[in-house]
Amino acid sequence: MKQIKHLLVLVALLLPLFAQAADKEVLARLQALPGVSDVQELKSTAYDNKYLLNITQEVDPIHHQAGTFKQRVVVCHVGYDRPTVLVTEGYNCKYALREGYQEELSKLLNANLVFVEYRYFEASTPSPCNWDYLTVENSLYDLHNVNQTFRQLYKGKWVSTGISKGGQTCMFYRVFFPDDVDVSVPYVAPLNSAVEDGRHEPFIDHQVSTATNRKHVKDYQIEVLKRKAKLMPMFTQYCNEKGYSFRIPLEEIFDYCVLEYSFAIWQWGTPMTQIPDATASDKDLFNHLIGISEPGYFTPNNPNRSFNVQAARELGYYGYDIKPFKKWLTIKSAKGYLHRVMLPKELQNVKFDKTLYNKTINWLKNNDRKMIYIYGGIDPWGASGVAGLKFLNNKKYIKVYVLPDGSHSTRISTFPEPTRTEIINLLHQYLETN
Repeated sequence: MKQIKHLLVLVALLLPLFAQAADKEVLARLQALPGVSDVQELKSTAYDNKYLLNITQEVDPIHHQAGTFKQRVVVCHVGYDRPTVLVTEGYNCKYALREGYQEELSKLLNANLVFVEYRYFEASTPSPCNWDYLTVENSLYDLHNVNQTFRQLYKGKWVSTGISKGGQTCMFYRVFFPDDVDVSVPYVAPLNSAVEDGRHEPFIDHQVSTATNRKHVKDYQIEVLKRKAKLMPMFTQYCNEKGYSFRIPLEEIFDYCVLEYSFAIWQWGTPMTQIPDATASDKDLFNHLIGISEPGYFTPNNPNRSFNVQAARELGYYGYDIKPFKKWLTIKSAKGYLHRVMLPKELQNVKFDKTLYNKTINWLKNNDRKMIYIYGGIDPWGASGVAGLKFLNNKKYIKVYVLPDGSHSTRISTFPEPTRTEIINLLHQYLETN
């Protein structure tokens, strides 16, 4: 008995040493990958080994003429024998740096995680910032290089996934590099056909939720516009305190915040009980508006201006229906607002190219790869999602799941049983078959 106790004590003393040796081994293998640099360990409550690193990418990966830049990647190591989840992020990687961050699929699959910050966001912005190279195709070559590089460590099955713009990226990545991953899981991914696609406005006006709830939202918007003269001093003070600068008069920014409100409140599924009624004070009306539709969204130099460039050029966006509010608005038309209000000045005349949309539609028609789409039923972005493509109903492997009352925050974990288990089982089934 004493020998067993001594052995257990010895094992307890040695385990931390083994763990430290394993950590150093993972770190050394990451540092040895081609193009990888600046590897640093991060704290994590969800993963035993988490790292932030840079990978060198070509600014123009197709014509090789514009030099290189460093792209940030977060790697969470679970095991060389485990699947790997590639997060095709559409924006910056800051939220993945948090100590408690854990991606849904990597948790479900006990998988490694490779999280890629999108080019032209935060630290992954080339210098000089030449907008000509901010294309979806170039971003997909970034992902392809990441995939090929980290496959040297992780040789098992790969799953790509992303949320919103990251979900779009996940979808486009499968179109351009269909063999890079085994399964794709795009969350709440729109597929827009124009700068102002045209499907979102009727969805908000006539389809989302119930007629009673839609009226509740519209009544609030009208009440805010009716009190515009009283609310403008608060609005002006707020924007001044934030240091915002706009390309158009502040009265017009106020109008756009009210127009944006209906999209935003449905996108995030804000409870209808939080909407002030017509008897609410000016302060309560104002605070609610700012909480849902923050005016910084309409500043041309906001942190997401790279997205605005892509929306105008390839990704598309949504418009506003001003008819119900026209007699209270300062603006006469909202047409072309993205160019007029939110784009960098040098790109205000950029034209939308429908090539990416057409290529994706044709690929989805002619291919049937393992893909699981996730949408929320009240999310306006779903109005331009693939759930409306009837030809997908005949696919064997492309599956679309819509949570009826789900918002833009819809995830696999938010589905009720038995649908949640069905999706998880399908994911495992896709990974277990060739």
